[in-house]
Amino acid sequence: MPTAQGPHARQGLQGPQGRPTLVFCHANGFPAGTYGVLFEAWRRAGWRVLAPEKFGHDPRYGVSNGWRALRDELLAFIERDHHATGSAAPVALVGHSMGGYLALLAASRQPALASAVVLLDAPIVSGWRVPAFGLMKATGLIRRGGPGVASARRREQWPTLAAVREHFAGKAVFARWDPRVFDDYLRHGFHDGAAEPDGVRLAFARETETRIYNTLPHHVPALLRRHPLRCPVSFVAGTRSAENRQLGLAFARRLAGPRWRWIEGSHLFPMEKPEATAAAVLALLQAPPGGARPQALSI
Repeated sequence: MPTAQGPHARQGLQGPQGRPTLVFCHANGFPAGTYGVLFEAWRRAGWRVLAPEKFGHDPRYGVSNGWRALRDELLAFIERDHHATGSAAPVALVGHSMGGYLALLAASRQPALASAVVLLDAPIVSGWRVPAFGLMKATGLIRRGGPGVASARRREQWPTLAAVREHFAGKAVFARWDPRVFDDYLRHGFHDGAAEPDGVRLAFARETETRIYNTLPHHVPALLRRHPLRCPVSFVAGTRSAENRQLGLAFARRLAGPRWRWIEGSHLFPMEKPEATAAAVLALLQAPPGGARPQALSI
């Protein structure tokens, strides 16, 4: 794989220790440690990889409508690293699902901060869905018909970690995961009995997960027209993603232009095919800048 001395150097993206920095933003409900297989692949390719572990759990950045506080949590994370390292080099922002939204929001808020944005199956609410989502949120209907319905009922406690493994291994969704990713999810997605005397609990609070779903941003197309990004935007989509079918991909395809890629898999393809996902991201980050720009897009 290419190293930081190759295309990264030509792009002028070296950060601390002469390596470019990739900041990864996780999907809702899945702590960053779940993606360890991808992180290792990117590190082997010469990238310095950082990732907030759990968005929405810091009381300073509560979950609010449109995820503005979560965006600020991401920006503060990057700014702390810049302060600690003394480097102000722009970072590559890579986000899965919710994390893709946060990458876009952060890069739009502070364009000089991002050298690139790569969205992993993060379909953007656009077109006729914009007013529909606004109405659902304003009336509270989203709490009865949105994705938060399932998370609000999610089981959150088990007697042992072995019981957790058995519970999730029996689900078809998790049966498609790479075993290494599944093991990472068990390690990072749950608090063990040492911290929870009553058993093992979800590390990502289901109340937080549900609140995130119920406050999904529906203003991104309008935001990007007002505050366009100054860096390349790429999109990698799962061929069997139900989320893509529900929200549509027309806006995302125009946003990415020629920087669009498919990977066989569901919305959770980074968990199902971590190596292919990591390689696709590397290829997009190393590709020459180009493609459609957000300011040319309409809702």
